[in-house]
Amino acid sequence: MKMLKIAGVVVLFALIPIVYFSFFADETESSSKKRVIALGDSLTYGYGDKKEAGYIGRLEEKVNKEQTKKSYNFQNLGIPGQQSDQLLAQIVKPEVAEDLSEADVFIINIGTNDLIKNNGGDLFPLHHDEIMDAKKDYLDHLDKILNITGTASKKADIIVLGLYNPYPDKDSDKIEAYVDDWNKSIKKEAEKHENVKFVSTNPLFKGKSKENYFHDSLHPNGKGYELMADQIMKNYDF
Repeated sequence: MKMLKIAGVVVLFALIPIVYFSFFADETESSSKKRVIALGDSLTYGYGDKKEAGYIGRLEEKVNKEQTKKSYNFQNLGIPGQQSDQLLAQIVKPEVAEDLSEADVFIINIGTNDLIKNNGGDLFPLHHDEIMDAKKDYLDHLDKILNITGTASKKADIIVLGLYNPYPDKDSDKIEAYVDDWNKSIKKEAEKHENVKFVSTNPLFKGKSKENYFHDSLHPNGKGYELMADQIMKNYDF
């Protein structure tokens, strides 16, 4: 009986280092794996890219190529045609909310459809009152989106991308003025929230030809999405 007790004690002490190291191995593995959730419209979805990667797929590749100690898994929840009110409805769905709680980084790109659709479906001509009313509603939605994502995962950083002028090779000073106005407001809203970083995209396409960097009148092609991925890499330290 005494020998059995001694054997039991020996086994117990033998198991301690195994349990100890297994626990910390799991902790280390967990800390080395990061989850990025991308939210938005067709730009986040990657429409127009022949590789079907968009800036999110390209960004995931660049981040994991650069990182040696961490592994980043990107989840793309972008929906073509989505506006800010629809994104707001998307992120409160139970199946999506569960994903949000596990995010280490959010990337949010929303607002292009709010601007264009509320102007009548394009930007020619421009309707001042409709654009300003749309901006007011959009900023209210963005505030709620940032509150929800920030609450869902308090550890997460949130990257908010600004809008860009889809007609960089035209005489579009009036469009540029509205895009700049919306971007200033987006940046100001982002600064009200903790762990939120605004990343500008509008300068990326200035001086660039539509033929070389765009798939259609609005969406970038692979080269255009490459610019967006590089811009995020330059402005956020993964």
